[in-house]
Amino acid sequence: MTWVSFFQQIMNGVSLGSLYALLAIGYTLVYGILGFINFAHGDVFMLGAYFSFFMIGVFLLPWWLGVIIGVALCAIVGMSIERIAYRPLRDAPRISALITAVGVSFFIENLGLVTVGARPKGFPRPELMKNVYILAGARIQGVTFWVPIISVSVLLVLLYLVYRTKMGMAMRAVSKDMETTRLMGVDIDRIILYTFALGSALAGIGGVLWACKYPQINPLMGTFPGWKAFTAAVVGGIGNVVGAMVGGFIIGLTEIMIVAFFPGLSGYRDAFVFTILIIFLLVKPSGILGETLKEKV
Repeated sequence: MTWVSFFQQIMNGVSLGSLYALLAIGYTLVYGILGFINFAHGDVFMLGAYFSFFMIGVFLLPWWLGVIIGVALCAIVGMSIERIAYRPLRDAPRISALITAVGVSFFIENLGLVTVGARPKGFPRPELMKNVYILAGARIQGVTFWVPIISVSVLLVLLYLVYRTKMGMAMRAVSKDMETTRLMGVDIDRIILYTFALGSALAGIGGVLWACKYPQINPLMGTFPGWKAFTAAVVGGIGNVVGAMVGGFIIGLTEIMIVAFFPGLSGYRDAFVFTILIIFLLVKPSGILGETLKEKV
């Protein structure tokens, strides 16, 4: 493999990893506060692509405006899921919320199949994503170039919100000790609702960028990216925002490099990713940047 080809694969891996990172953070935000995995998160990712598709293709809004509305609708869906499905189970055993999350995921997927059909739809891409750039002698598609830039910018904004704002401070306090934070006068319900809105908005952005990279959308498109993003969250350290970012890039680069260096094994790329998940669960379940925490009850 030449240097130019290697650089091109690195760019592809960073682009894919940034998408996994956006989705993984949603998992880790919810787990950090409520202590369970929101398996419906990958389906919100799918909704982000579909909401934007209809805003742009049906209502004929400008691309950027359609995406903003689509992401806002994802935030609303995330808050609705928390309010309707998860809040009534706040004091129930964690397994109840986990089963509910799986049920919500199936509900959204099948609702999508019934309402929009299983046939894939072409997602409109702006010219920015279609251009070809020459970097270090490599021909880089615009979508490969811009997706990581947009993703990293969004992630930096998220880090500012989590570590430099009062709401972010409250989120971190709730993740450490919910009851003590409640006794200090913090509105726990509002913080959790904000967390779901933030995580779902990130999933919506990820869904749009994924649709730009792979411009065919269908109601089941969030399934495998959702599982791989969950793997990224575990690898980086579930409950750790920076760890989720690191895990996302690791999984994305690993997936692309396996295909690049071992093309004969490209059909097993998903198997390699989930093997990494199994290895981390066996060897270091807390992840790269995570810490061993007692189970939330």
